[in-house]
Amino acid sequence: MDRRNFLAAGAAGAAGAAAMMLPSGGALAKHKKDRNSDGVERDLKGDYLDLTTPRGNREAQARFLANIDMKSTKYGWFKGIVHGVRPGEAIRDLVGFTGFSCARLLPNDEGADPGYKKVLREIGFYTDLETGEILEEWTNPYLNETVRVVPIANDPFNHTITDYLYMPPSYGGLNTDMPPKIPLIKDWERRDNDLILAERINLFYPAALQPDKWPREATASGFNQVTEQFLYQFNWDEMQNPELTGLPARGTWTRTTPWLPWMLMGPSEGHCMYSCFFGSENTIDYADQKALEYAAKHYPKFLEAPEIWEEPSLSSLEWYAREQKPAPLPADGKIPFAPLPKPSFKR
Repeated sequence: MDRRNFLAAGAAGAAGAAAMMLPSGGALAKHKKDRNSDGVERDLKGDYLDLTTPRGNREAQARFLANIDMKSTKYGWFKGIVHGVRPGEAIRDLVGFTGFSCARLLPNDEGADPGYKKVLREIGFYTDLETGEILEEWTNPYLNETVRVVPIANDPFNHTITDYLYMPPSYGGLNTDMPPKIPLIKDWERRDNDLILAERINLFYPAALQPDKWPREATASGFNQVTEQFLYQFNWDEMQNPELTGLPARGTWTRTTPWLPWMLMGPSEGHCMYSCFFGSENTIDYADQKALEYAAKHYPKFLEAPEIWEEPSLSSLEWYAREQKPAPLPADGKIPFAPLPKPSFKR
């Protein structure tokens, strides 16, 4: 799903991490001729929505992230794998990842940019790669240490949908890098009835988990370097159907993020990478059943979308700093770290 944009569905915290996506490289949707010489329809101006205009993009985004009837809940779901990435070795599959989000729209009548307020909750669980069971403990293969698993539970993760690009989240004031105000024109590509949207966000900001207080959870630099990329697929006819106030979506989501703090990798070189597929629907039934059952037992409020706008909106990294406690150091006072492998081959 923004896993969040999508997840509004949304998932990851997530994981997050997620339609606050800012186009990179100036890739903006442009009006094409009715038909190219190859006979493929590429025109982005429809009878209902013109996707070359900010207003058309605003309404499209509101419909695939939520529902413009302003009362229905949009449900996002996601499922995939979290990988470990380190120099000198192949990428490792570490844990599975599954979850869902619940979102709705509220009117945004304040200020000079009318539109919508999207309010969202999202929950993501880490799972055993073989059984798919939700993990509460996990043996870190880099450190050969059993650690307590902390799920993503973002409540809330809200943002506005207007005729302008959504500003990146401030994460409680940690991210102060705000771009200029830019009209909302997304990176659409159309091939007849297939409509594709690519979104990405690249962030670098001071971490809530600083190494002086969180020696086992924090990065050595004290900064979060995070990238999220989303690829959505839509049906053009559904996009142009005014009776569909909430659009279904399918796509893929990847996130590059520091080691998850509960892995206790501390200053160890490397990072995590999420690779997931996702969808959004007007029913929660598409979400992973194990995730729904576990949430109903342990996190029941995440089965419903928020009803009001609340602050702050934080990612899973900031929520971890607010809700968890630093892991103790070993008796010798040294911070464990995973040594890099020695190359076992010759050129």
